[in-house]
Parts: sequence; structure tokens; C-alpha cells
Amino acid sequence: MTEAPDSWDHAWLCLQLLALDPMGLGGITLRARTSPIRDACLTGLPDTGLPVRRLHPNITDSELYDTMDVGATLAEGTPVLRRGLFSAPALLLLTMAERCPADLAAKLALALDAPGSAGLIALDEGAEEDERVPPALSERLAFFVDLTGLRMPSLTPPGLQDAAALRDALGHVTATPDDMRMLTHAAARLGVDSLRAPLLALHAAKAHACLYGRGSVAQEDLETGAALVLAHRATILPLPDEEPAETPPDQPPPEHPNPSPSAGDEDRLIDAVRVMLPDGLLPQATSRRAGAAGMGAGDKRNARQRGRPLASRPGRRDGRSRVDLIATLRAAAPWQTLRRTPGRKITVLPSDIHLKRFETRTERVLIFLVDASGSAAHARLNEAKGAVEHLLARAYASRDRVALIGFRNQEAEVLLPPNRSLLLAKRRLSALPGGGATPLAHGLQSGAEMAWRAQKQGLTPTLVLLTDGRANVALDGDQNRQRAMLDAEHMADFLRVAQVQALVLDTAIRPQKPLIKLANRMGATHIALPRASSAGMSQAIETAVMA
Repeated sequence: MTEAPDSWDHAWLCLQLLALDPMGLGGITLRARTSPIRDACLTGLPDTGLPVRRLHPNITDSELYDTMDVGATLAEGTPVLRRGLFSAPALLLLTMAERCPADLAAKLALALDAPGSAGLIALDEGAEEDERVPPALSERLAFFVDLTGLRMPSLTPPGLQDAAALRDALGHVTATPDDMRMLTHAAARLGVDSLRAPLLALHAAKAHACLYGRGSVAQEDLETGAALVLAHRATILPLPDEEPAETPPDQPPPEHPNPSPSAGDEDRLIDAVRVMLPDGLLPQATSRRAGAAGMGAGDKRNARQRGRPLASRPGRRDGRSRVDLIATLRAAAPWQTLRRTPGRKITVLPSDIHLKRFETRTERVLIFLVDASGSAAHARLNEAKGAVEHLLARAYASRDRVALIGFRNQEAEVLLPPNRSLLLAKRRLSALPGGGATPLAHGLQSGAEMAWRAQKQGLTPTLVLLTDGRANVALDGDQNRQRAMLDAEHMADFLRVAQVQALVLDTAIRPQKPLIKLANRMGATHIALPRASSAGMSQAIETAVMA
């Protein structure tokens, strides 16, 4: 039985293997806040033979790629390029990797995929469980080391002796097709859905064999590679394979059996991964995958003065947008020879002006419309209470607001205006009334008014309608089912024209065709939840609305 390694031994081994093959292994994710512990781990990284370049989540394209050096170009009269971080092979050190935006993650992923281009050390400083390195990056990094809760190492990092010679010898380490097949089978049994994982595990196994002076990959190297690369990617814990059926005595064995890795060797790989799994890791991995979409955010909007920087664009000065001086000079520099004017060193034309652009995200407002009528109202309201409280508990981190509107008898009532206060929500929800007729059109009208006000305030409203669809009160107060449904459809048309995102949760025992039709006219997603719990309701909302 393979024994679980010490946490620092695990970290030192990952760093040693990364130093031997930084390009083949992609890199490592170090999860730890800024502390002497993390500094000690980074100090223990042996010489990789590559320069270390530090970058941050807000780095610009002009720092990543080769761009024109404006000053040198103007001085020499010919284009002069300034080298970016991607211009030469390097080991990149990404700070605050959990805040890495999607476009930067894509650019780094392309750099990692290019042969001999770059390796990456992603410093994950996330404080919450759902703050993680983007999957586009973590999938390409072989190792994951969590330094949370560790004490300062008592021993000096082992380092590498003659690292350059070891890197030369690494190219001569061999592996058989059975080795790769065995790692691929093990990854599939562990629920790892990426083909990069077994490839990274093979690179780790070769580096481990080279570290211990072996010219070919042994079973011990495969176990180490699987444990270091597959353990933090595993989503299921496999059961032992069934014993193969015995061949009947009167039937000869096949002459040319298909080659396959030894079942015992593959089970040892699984055991090596199993001992690397801390308690509760697999449930956490599963929950992270299920909730990867997160709480979501509001719409993207272009801004003039603040927000996330975007690439500048040519434009006219309007007194409100900021001029991108560097981009403007870069556009004007190639034409200075033709624009030479006596007494003027630089000539900038209006066509050279580039304006800065920014992108912001609006806050989201979740408006719950709860049908509080009928005999089943009590159960529905309790479910709505649980869902609202659950979403409010996460609203602070995602900057979402939650509102609640209940409709019954002849009208709709705003029970909870848009806010993030969990204490206020519990007080308002504690005595929610129920019973009576179903004024669905009034509820949609009240929700539309609140959504319109939210849009005027620069917010992004999302409507969540919880009802069984049996409308029987029209907008004028008359109890007429046909007119009540017609008024509700008119309000649905208004919400569609206003481009309000919506979700309809059907709580009837059987899905109601009129409610499905209403959802289609509203442009909303219809989900049948005949006996939904608050947890199921919250999960449905997060999956359908907040992605």
C-alpha cells in the first residue's frame, strides 16, 4: 500500500520535477495567501534554466506581445519593437491568479500550448472555496499544491544537483505505449475528462525517472506521476474492476489477445492517487464543478472613465473620453518622416487619436414573483423563503440584490425591496400571508415596474416567477379566467420587449400548457418543479439564470 507523502515533501517533489521539465509539465498552482510560507515554497524552486517573469491579472497586451517603442522609433526614424513577455521562453509567475480574466487566461493558455514557449506558476490567493484559477489555466498545469494550514518547513529544500545535465538526460528517458494506456485508463476511472491529464502524468513520470537516474519509466514513476497529476483532478473514487470471466475448459484461449495494461499495475496507480486524496476532496470537487457558473453578474457595458481596460480605438475627442497617449503616439510614429514640419518634432493628426475604453458590469437584481394563493401557498412560500435566504447569503460576494413580490386575492405586494440584507429579509419573510385568488397579471405588472426602475438605475433585473399558472383575476379586478390569462400574456409581451431576463418555475403537479405558452411569450425559461425544495429551487435558479 502506498503511503501518503508529507505535505512539504509533496511540494518539494513537485518543484523539483517542474524544474526538470517546465515546458512539458506546464506549471504548478500554488494555493496560499501572501505569507512567508508561500515565499519559502517559491524560494525552494530549483533553477529551471528559464528567466522568471512576473505578471498580474490586469496586464496589457502591450506588455505581453511585441509592440512598437514610440520613443526609440521617433528618435531613430525607423520602427523599433519593444519585446513582450511572450517574445522569448520564460517561466511566468502570475499573482492573484484567481482574479485572472477570461481573455488573459486564453492568451496564457495559447502560450502554454505553444511548444517551448512558456511555463506558468499560478499563485492562487483566493480566500473563498469558489475563488479558483480559471479552468483554462489549471487544466494545463500539471501540479497543485495547497499550502493552507502548513507550518514553515523545518528542512532546507533539497534542490537539484547539476540540473542542466538532468534536463539533457530527460530527453533520453523512454516510456512504452502500455505506460500511456495505463495512465489513460486510470484517469478515466477517476472521472478525469481531459486528455491533457494523462499526458502531463507521463511527463511527470519521465521527470521522476530522470531524477532517480533511470533511463526508462518504471512502475514507481507511473504511480508518482498519477498521484501528483491526477489526484487533485479526480471527481470519483473508482471501485475495483470486476474479475474477468474464466474461459470454459473446452474453448481454447485466443491466439492473439489484445494487449492491455496489467490490472494489478493499474490498481496500484489508483491506490497511489487514493492516498493523496484528503478527506472530503471529492465532494468538494463535485460541488465546484456543479457550481462552476457561480452567481453570475450583470450585463457588460462600455464605460469612458473607469472599469476593466479594453483595447483603445480611434475616435474623436469629445471632452468625456480619455486619450490613450501611448496608442496615439504609436499610430503617429510611422508617418513622422512624411509629416516633417520645420520647428515641430512630432506631428499628430486627428486620425491618430486613440481613446481609452473600459468595461464595467452592472449589478444584478433578482426579483422573485411568488404566487401566494390557494391551499398549497404555505408550502410554496416556505420554499421561496429558503431560496431567497440562500441566494441572499451569497449576494454580498457577487454583488447581487434580491427582491420579493407576493401576489394573492386582488393585488400584488412588494414584500422585500431590492437589498442585500439577510436579517431584513428574514424579518419580512417571517409572516408572509397566503391563500385566496391568483392575480397573475398584477404580479407580472408589479415585477415589470420594479424591473423598469432597476434598468433606469443602471441595474440588470432578472425575474423569477414561482406559480402554478392558474390565473383567475384580471387587471381590472374581475374574476375571469380567460381575461386574466390574456392580461398576463400582455404583461409577458411587455417584459419580452423590455428585454428582462426571466425564469418561470412551474409548481403544478403536472406542467401547465398555458404557463408554458406564457413563458414562451415572455422569452423565459420554463422549469417544472412540482415538489421543489428550497435547495432544488436555488439550484435551478443558479443553473438557468445566473450562469
